[in-house]
Amino acid sequence: MPGNPFRFSVQGYSATSAADFRDQVRTAESLGYSAFHLADHYLGAGPALTAANHPPQDIAAIPAMAMAAEATSHIKIGCRLICVGYRPAAVLVKEAMTLDFLSDGRLELGLGAGWIESEYHAMDVPYDPPGKRIRRLEETIALLKQGMTGGALDVHGEFVRVSGYQSVPKPVQQPVPLMIGGGNPRILTLAAREADIVSINISNKEGKVGPGSLRSITHERTIEKIEWVKEGAGPRFNQLELEIGLFFAKITDSAGSVLEGYSSILGMTPDEVRQFPHALIGSADYICDELVRRRELYGISYINVPAASMVEFAPIVDRLKGK
Repeated sequence: MPGNPFRFSVQGYSATSAADFRDQVRTAESLGYSAFHLADHYLGAGPALTAANHPPQDIAAIPAMAMAAEATSHIKIGCRLICVGYRPAAVLVKEAMTLDFLSDGRLELGLGAGWIESEYHAMDVPYDPPGKRIRRLEETIALLKQGMTGGALDVHGEFVRVSGYQSVPKPVQQPVPLMIGGGNPRILTLAAREADIVSINISNKEGKVGPGSLRSITHERTIEKIEWVKEGAGPRFNQLELEIGLFFAKITDSAGSVLEGYSSILGMTPDEVRQFPHALIGSADYICDELVRRRELYGISYINVPAASMVEFAPIVDRLKGK
């Protein structure tokens, strides 16, 4: 695990126009990023988004992924993460396999159980307890893996009941790389068992971004999550790629003052911010060394960078990708 080569992806949330979105994806490709990811959220400004305490996602993920693939030639396209509760599993599988087919094998498919309670309510989607949402995810994965083969679909679960037809089109990739993410034992155990890429994320028990969110992604909690993945994966742990998203990425020779600023925002000490697994603040040399240290410590080699930071972070990508 610690020896996995570094990869870097970009997380896009917003676009002012179609041209702006195409430019974002093409820039990510030209700078050497491995993938461009969307997020599967739907709320614009309003009380539901305020309750979620989450940034808006201006564009829908799946059509944006298709446009991203059309605008580029080799970068992977994906989503961190598609919420399996927002569309029927059969529809999701059809759309995903079509994306891989039409992109000539460039889909990197991310799936999650879903978590923003106010988003479910605002869209009149049932917000089931966590156990049910994870069971829906498990059954969706079973259908997806059948769909990857292009064979007959036949799943009879509690939430996914699909049968009687062949899955077409057959994807180019065999298999399509599957990312599963979350921050609690059951979802990370499932990811360890079923995914190619495990995304280490916040614990979403509160159904929103809240005080518990930051407490769930400290250095200590990240170590704990890696242990859950190891336990769930067993012998296949060394085959997994571990991924994490950066909330803050800042290249600076004045790290002290930047750390102090984030310290007041996050309610952490500067030292806690410095070792916060979802932040990288310092000189380019420091960040490169720190990423290598974290890979040795956590086994994390796949780093997701906010679109707003992708140009600034490009020298890090250039120095470390594939190493």
